[in-house]
Amino acid sequence: MILATRSGALLRCSISVLAMAAAATGMPVMAQTAQAGDEAETEGEIIVQGAIITAQGESIAQKRNADNLIDISAADSVGRFPDQNSAAALSRLPAVAVQRDQGQERYIQVRGAPNRWTSVSIDGIPMIGADEGGLTRAYRFDAVPAVILSALAINKSLTPNLQAEAIVANIDLRTFSPLAGKTGFHVQGDVGYGLMELGDGDQRQGSLRVSYSDGTFGIVAGASHYRREQVTDNREVGLYDEPSGPTDTQFGPTEIDIRQYRLVRENNGLFAGIEYSPQEGQKIYAKSIYTEFKDDEQRDQYEIRLDRALSGTRNLSGGDLVRVPVRASFNLGNYRTRNFINTIGGDYEEDGWKVNFAANYTRTENTTFLPLVQASTATATSPSVNYDFSRPNFPIVRLFQTVPGATAGSFVRGPALANFDQTTIVNTNASGALLIPIVQDVFTDSFTVKLDVAKELGDVTLTGGFLYADRDINGFLFSTSNALSLSPAALAGTGLSFNPASYITNTPWDTGFPLGLTFNYVDNTRMRADLDNIFATLQSQGRFNPANNVPAANRFALNEKTLTGYGMAKFVFGSGQIVAGARVEHFKLSNQGQALIPANPRIPGSVAVFLPRSVPQEYTDIFPSVNARFDVTDNMVFRVSGQRGIARPSFGEIRVGSAINDTTLPGSIAGGNPNLKPEYTWGVDASIEYYIPGQGILSVSAYHRWVENVLFSSESAVGTNEFNTSGIDRSGYLLTSSFNGNSGELYGVEFNYQQQFTFLPSPLDGFGFQGNLTLIEGSFDTDFRQNIGFPGTSDTIVNASLYYEKYGLSVRASYQWRSDYLESLSIGTGGGVATGDEFRGGYTNVDVAIRYDITPNISVFADLNNLTDAKYTAFLGSRARPTEVEQIGRRYLAGIRFGF
Repeated sequence: MILATRSGALLRCSISVLAMAAAATGMPVMAQTAQAGDEAETEGEIIVQGAIITAQGESIAQKRNADNLIDISAADSVGRFPDQNSAAALSRLPAVAVQRDQGQERYIQVRGAPNRWTSVSIDGIPMIGADEGGLTRAYRFDAVPAVILSALAINKSLTPNLQAEAIVANIDLRTFSPLAGKTGFHVQGDVGYGLMELGDGDQRQGSLRVSYSDGTFGIVAGASHYRREQVTDNREVGLYDEPSGPTDTQFGPTEIDIRQYRLVRENNGLFAGIEYSPQEGQKIYAKSIYTEFKDDEQRDQYEIRLDRALSGTRNLSGGDLVRVPVRASFNLGNYRTRNFINTIGGDYEEDGWKVNFAANYTRTENTTFLPLVQASTATATSPSVNYDFSRPNFPIVRLFQTVPGATAGSFVRGPALANFDQTTIVNTNASGALLIPIVQDVFTDSFTVKLDVAKELGDVTLTGGFLYADRDINGFLFSTSNALSLSPAALAGTGLSFNPASYITNTPWDTGFPLGLTFNYVDNTRMRADLDNIFATLQSQGRFNPANNVPAANRFALNEKTLTGYGMAKFVFGSGQIVAGARVEHFKLSNQGQALIPANPRIPGSVAVFLPRSVPQEYTDIFPSVNARFDVTDNMVFRVSGQRGIARPSFGEIRVGSAINDTTLPGSIAGGNPNLKPEYTWGVDASIEYYIPGQGILSVSAYHRWVENVLFSSESAVGTNEFNTSGIDRSGYLLTSSFNGNSGELYGVEFNYQQQFTFLPSPLDGFGFQGNLTLIEGSFDTDFRQNIGFPGTSDTIVNASLYYEKYGLSVRASYQWRSDYLESLSIGTGGGVATGDEFRGGYTNVDVAIRYDITPNISVFADLNNLTDAKYTAFLGSRARPTEVEQIGRRYLAGIRFGF
């Protein structure tokens, strides 16, 4: 079905590297110090407190002895990167790409796959991903500070004891265990301060972890904080229109959207744990974690609405337009993500038996409140515009007065304006401002119980267990339906008024983008206080009801119950081992909401009706897997595995809430699709790992996933009776929603090399390298289009670090690059590649981390981030049609670390 356009090149490259590794088997075997003594710790956590090379050795030792294909980053290795959250820390591992929001790492994509194909667990407990509006199950890693973790593991092949809801990978975030460390009382922490280059905002961080262990009893408590004041430069183009014919002189960019965001972001964490081990092999524990992501964001936005010009010409190279309206948008918005994670459990080991029990309650809260003001220039004061689009990412705009033309009632371009007069953004009865309370909430409550039992019988280990998860998910999509007019007439009787010009400050924008004109900042903080007063006054007078902020059709209420049992056997033989088994999952979904049927103007007396709807699902699946490891030589390992996995639709996608329109022909429905099926996959993995001196590794791995029921967004006929009511057949209506496509394939090759250059003479033997390259291909088909790329998939991902560590000095330069990738599909377009598909441009990031040990307990550090001053871009079809260009500038942070 799908031709592997680069599969031959990938295969030849893989064979070449494997041949090189095989030819090198005569090289000295890597030092075994990291493996010896830690071999029994493969299933547990290894706390690394040495330097980069020690952490690298510990991570490689765990990988060497693992049952499956896995990549691990140990705690000190994480700490040696300039990372504030777990997404940034994970991005250093092979085949991992990061998605950013205003420059900050947020989502993880493993092997270039959509982020919904990667599941997350904390200490082995499955976590639920609930992003803004519930439109994805992607996990928000920016809400988890890296400092609370002891290790991060990416399971790229699955064993039956891992959750099957992981098509390409399961990421396990492992928290600190006091009994796993040294005995005694210990304090570790750091304090740092720095600056953001763009906007000169402050950057600060601090963490503290206190622990005590006597080998029998252990306790730990800690906290972390990271805060930055950031300016984000942003330019956008909403849409591009096509010429209607050969004589059309107005096409191309429909607007030039000029934005600046000033934001204060925080990542906070609290954690505590207590452990008791009366004797070796027995332990009970309790852990509690609180994490928080806060973003208070000011928006200054001016849309030059080119397509609404009175007259003139425009195209993809530039334009000259008369009387162009300008719309401004302002707000101080609040984004919050909170996680409350509480776990109790116990471990028992005796006479070849291993028993692990855990019970967990997790609550996730994701809320957004964006009271947005929109106001425009009056027709009489709208300027004329000349724009140069020869550099599409950085259009240059020049403004002119609009003056009467030679013919009565006509207008032409007048004298040039030095700048845009922000006071021409008005709020009058003729051109009133709007206040839009944009909101979204998602709340999840998850109860999970799991039990694992293993028995070692010589060369065979039998393992089985069960897991029960009960999850409630309630929330609603982003809603903009309860707009208020702020015109003088609308505020009559309140004693209040609103004048956008009164909030203009004397402070010019701090921007690094060429534009041709400048703006002054608006005092959004004072405006927000006044808007809150307007909300409260109108509500007290019965003229505003916040309950109407969210249409019933946007809400969803779901309950998921999963009962899982698994069994597997591990057989160890002279030159390797095989782990095989199956996982059985019974899934039950309760899915409730409301469909809005508006009044039908063709029926006298017709009124809008909300129709309660419930569309449950229930099914059972079997997920077999096999993982084989062969020790080809003492320093070479070959792995091969096969597995079946699943990815379920997000809560917003599968919701039953919808809005039905019976007045069009055919009728239309917009909303969720409760008939969505999960995506299923069969996959194979193979790797060869060559362990070399200097705590090093040279490895090549390949993977292939065959996917069924691929999810995508589009418009299609309903095709079922789910929306039929009162005798109305809506099966032929057009539904704008998410759908299941046909089948698809994702495949690729990963190259990984890590080594300290111990073969060099001193002091050059302190140098080392860590790097990986991933080459990816894949596509899927629908009934409308074929060979569609998977959203979020770059075809090339590169991570590389060159470090030097000796004499108490540790310096690391880290490089990250990913190629362009598809962001979203256009709706209703045919053919192969639609010009309406939106892509994200590739980008390069270079970071430098410097550490120096003043004493064995105290060190100073400096982190230099985004030294390439990366610009993050998006475009429609080609780079000639950019939709977004964003920049946050370089970041610098310095401080002190201590440990006693």
